[in-house]
Amino acid sequence: MGRRPPRRRGNAVVRGKDSRSFRLLIVGCCALLLGAVWAAAPEVRAPPGDVGSDRLDPRIAEIMRKPEYRNAQWGLLQRDPDSGRAVHSRFAEQFFIPGSTAKLFSVSGTWQTLGGAHRFKTPVHAVGERHGSTLDGDLDLVAQGDLTMGGRTRSDGTVAFTDLDHTYANDFPGATLTPENPLAGIDLIAQQVRRSGITRVNGNVIVDDRLFRPEPVLDPTPTPLIINDNLIDLLTTPGDHPGEPAQLDWRPKVAPYRVTSTVKTVAAGEPTDIAVTASDDGTRIRLSGTIAAGADPMLRVSDIADPAAFGRTALIEALERAGVEVTADPTGPNPAGRLPDTYEGRPRVAAYTSPPYAEYAELILKVSHNLGANLGMCLMATKTGSHDCMDGFPVLADFLERAGVDHKQVQLLDGRGGNPVDRATPKAEVQMLTYWMRTPEAKRFRESLPILGVDGLLANNCRNCPARGKVFAKTGAVVGLDALNDRLGVGAITIAGYLDTGNGGFDVFYAGVNGAATPTTDIDGVRGIANDLAMVSAYLQEAAARRED
Repeated sequence: MGRRPPRRRGNAVVRGKDSRSFRLLIVGCCALLLGAVWAAAPEVRAPPGDVGSDRLDPRIAEIMRKPEYRNAQWGLLQRDPDSGRAVHSRFAEQFFIPGSTAKLFSVSGTWQTLGGAHRFKTPVHAVGERHGSTLDGDLDLVAQGDLTMGGRTRSDGTVAFTDLDHTYANDFPGATLTPENPLAGIDLIAQQVRRSGITRVNGNVIVDDRLFRPEPVLDPTPTPLIINDNLIDLLTTPGDHPGEPAQLDWRPKVAPYRVTSTVKTVAAGEPTDIAVTASDDGTRIRLSGTIAAGADPMLRVSDIADPAAFGRTALIEALERAGVEVTADPTGPNPAGRLPDTYEGRPRVAAYTSPPYAEYAELILKVSHNLGANLGMCLMATKTGSHDCMDGFPVLADFLERAGVDHKQVQLLDGRGGNPVDRATPKAEVQMLTYWMRTPEAKRFRESLPILGVDGLLANNCRNCPARGKVFAKTGAVVGLDALNDRLGVGAITIAGYLDTGNGGFDVFYAGVNGAATPTTDIDGVRGIANDLAMVSAYLQEAAARRED
């Protein structure tokens, strides 16, 4: 049996020079912001239909003349939604690779299909006969497509996130964990089962994951039951002195998963380099490499290969902690063949209720959560009664038409913006953003986007500039290894959102570039571009605010 190909967990999987095959990469951790639309060379003419080039801040043109953008093409659309006037417009109806700004379409469609107040209710049914406190039969957890199952829910009911999410931990340094228990929802379900009076199950525990079929075209692939983003978190802390073994902690601890580490502490300032390998079934995980003394803990992740089997074991172990004995072996495959055709007449003995979908939308948009964006396609399909995630695309198309978005100017084969076919025009993205301004949830949607210098993937850019807190935007980028030139090809960098013009007004905007490049394969080159682009968005906002003065 061959080794499974690596999966994209976050917006990027950065390959080094030893890569044997090309892989398209989506780099969403960068706050990648661009604000004009002609080639950077000064002699290039403005494109047909150009609007506002004479008013573009000269600081933006200076940024765009850098070598990284020598062969790049830019696109821009900035519009005053009150008057409908285009402040800047270049190549507004030309397709650009969207990167993660595609999430504006998929999240909007899911939000409006389910409703922002929609809560996922994951029930557990007792299938069998009750004899006092004993169930002779099975407990069936019926998965509902809940993105977090309580694993990020704060005490106030909101959903926790960090600026660089753990789903990016294998791709970028600095990813961190939220403090919440990733098994919180499972534990609550187990406690409810115990409160229902059941103390013994002479039978099995089964995850009913028939809500939809996993679709491999969607990468990462959503599943009806998701615990901890279908990942094992692996946190390595250096020892006190060089030569000592590093300390390891991991979560969620569920059988039969086992984690070992041979990571050694090296002298301060030496490289930290930790590799993760796993068995084909994902249950045996090994860390190797080095971590520098005095360094911050380093987070890595490993895939949960069988989410249904993992969830089944997690629930059996939680039931035991709650005082419910289950006679079945807690490990092994999920026995889905035992599931009934219907749950009519089978009492519900527990249910976990999620935060509202708007909280999940904020998580997806703030951290560019790829699994959550792809999950939206499947959830839209289920609203039609389908079990095929691909049936979510017609639902999305119908919504875009109702929203006033020309969906012929959008091409998608996923919800995250990571498929090579994905394209969108600046006009379509601005139409999507403009739609929200006409809804009662306009403020909620706007504040769900990363905020420049404040949070999400824009947290570390422009922290001390006048535009801090005044740009609300989804970022995205497509970056791949250019093996021919030993550098990174920045296929696309995009941003779309809102510019605070003051006095309660907002311009909607899109900016994007195709065809930039970094000098080397060092990911810091992309970060350097990101810093340039953050300032471009800041200059756009400053100009928009001056216009309103």
